[in-house]
Amino acid sequence: MQQKFSTVIVPKTGWFDLNLKEVLKYRDLIFLFVKRNFVSKYKQTILGPAWAIIQPFLTTVMFTLIFGNIAGLAPGGVPSFVFYLSGNVMWGYFSGSLSSTANTFVANSHTMGKVYFPRLVMPISSVLSQLINFGIQYLFLAVFLIYYTVTGQGVAPNWWILMTPVLLLQMAMLSLGFGVIISALTTKYRDLAMLVGFGVQLWMYATPVAYDMFSMGAFAPGGKWHALYMCNPVTPAVNLFRYAYLGIGSMEWEYYFLSWGVTLVVLFLGIVLFNRVEKTFMDTV
Repeated sequence: MQQKFSTVIVPKTGWFDLNLKEVLKYRDLIFLFVKRNFVSKYKQTILGPAWAIIQPFLTTVMFTLIFGNIAGLAPGGVPSFVFYLSGNVMWGYFSGSLSSTANTFVANSHTMGKVYFPRLVMPISSVLSQLINFGIQYLFLAVFLIYYTVTGQGVAPNWWILMTPVLLLQMAMLSLGFGVIISALTTKYRDLAMLVGFGVQLWMYATPVAYDMFSMGAFAPGGKWHALYMCNPVTPAVNLFRYAYLGIGSMEWEYYFLSWGVTLVVLFLGIVLFNRVEKTFMDTV
């Protein structure tokens, strides 16, 4: 009697051999990895998930003191604290997703070498697990937004907050794209893993997280370096997030659509490289 199999594993031959239907079939495994990532991150810590609030809070206090009060880079019209907190919340989701996906192959090689499942499940679960941290920080931000709005301190949320899911989707896709590119390269060149943290820090200072770009002449609209500065795909997303929740600044939609174009290109290149390296990574990891 001929035996029937529900799953047949065959080698991938194409550059873009992506089976999203198969990935969707493993959605239970994705959520299992999401739970594992979140639990393992705060396991054996005293404060647990409270660190998701403590870290951006301390960073925001530091930015408020150093960049806002000492360097004078805070914007006018809104409290410096909520300005920096909003930037840290959005940037924290992107940088956390990028850092976690950048180590996908190396960190999970022991699991990938024992059992079959679509390898794209790992980076997707890393990006989704960061949504939990974002949700905690978002509620923390909401408390201050409500306080400053009620007390009339210049904070004016508007209907653009409905764009929040779109912004999160873009940051997830962008971090996934860059993360899998780095992860694919680190299987052979481990030096890149050492540079990820440093590179993310530099990227943060190339993004208006610690300062208000509209108060800096060279980076502000009409400035000498404005067009080049806006090519950073995270910058329009951070600006839109602040514009929606604080009501400050302005949105240059042409650069926002450009950032979406960069996001899609990076994601496409990341998946192509991921599929290419996936075939042989167990031999080099």
